[in-house]
Amino acid sequence: MKVNIMNHPLITHKVTMMRDKNTNPKDFRELLKEISLLMAFEVTRDLPLAETEIETPLKKITAKVMGGRSIGVVPILRAGLGMVDGILELVPSAKIGHIGCYRDPQTLKPVEYYCKLPVDVEQRTVILVDPMLATGGSASMAIDFIKQRGVTDIKFMCLIAAPEGVKVLNERHPDVEIYAAALDDCLNEHAYIVPGLGDAGDRLFGTK
Repeated sequence: MKVNIMNHPLITHKVTMMRDKNTNPKDFRELLKEISLLMAFEVTRDLPLAETEIETPLKKITAKVMGGRSIGVVPILRAGLGMVDGILELVPSAKIGHIGCYRDPQTLKPVEYYCKLPVDVEQRTVILVDPMLATGGSASMAIDFIKQRGVTDIKFMCLIAAPEGVKVLNERHPDVEIYAAALDDCLNEHAYIVPGLGDAGDRLFGTK
C-alpha cells in the first residue's frame, strides 16, 4: 500500500481538533485550510527549479526560482473546496479547476455531475484535493477525467484516508502519488471512514 503520511506534530494536532465532534463549522474550515497549507509544503517538494540572474544589494548572483510546469489545483466538490485556499497561500499563481462527484447512497458508486478544468491543464502539475479518501471511487473517477484531458502529472492530497481507498487508487492509478495527514482503520458498513471525522462536507458548511 503506497501512501505518504504526513505526521508532523502540527498537522497531527490539527487533525485531532477536526475529528472532535464538538468543533464548530468555523473552526473546522480554518483547521482544514491550515492543514492544507502545511501539507502543500510536502506535496510541492519535488517541483523543479530553474536558474535566474538577480542582483542583491551587494552583487549579481545566479539564484533558483520555480521552473518547469505550473500548478493546477482541482478540488472534488464540495468538501474539496475547503482545501484550496490553503494551497493558494503558497502558490497564488495556481489555476483552479472543479470536479463534481457524489456517492450514490444505495450503490456507494461515484456519480459525476460537473467537470471544469483550466484550458492549459495538460501543461500543469495537478493537485487533486478531497478531505476524505474512503472507497476511492470518487478520487479514481476524478483522476480519469483529468487524464482524459491529457494531464500526466497528478498528485492526490487528502486529510484522512482509509486502507480500502488507498488500495483502489494504487491499483487503478499507480502513477498518482497519495498524500494524507492520517491513515485510519477501515470503512464501516456505510462506507464512512472509522474513526474518521464524519461527513467532511456537512461539517465544513454546517449543513448537518
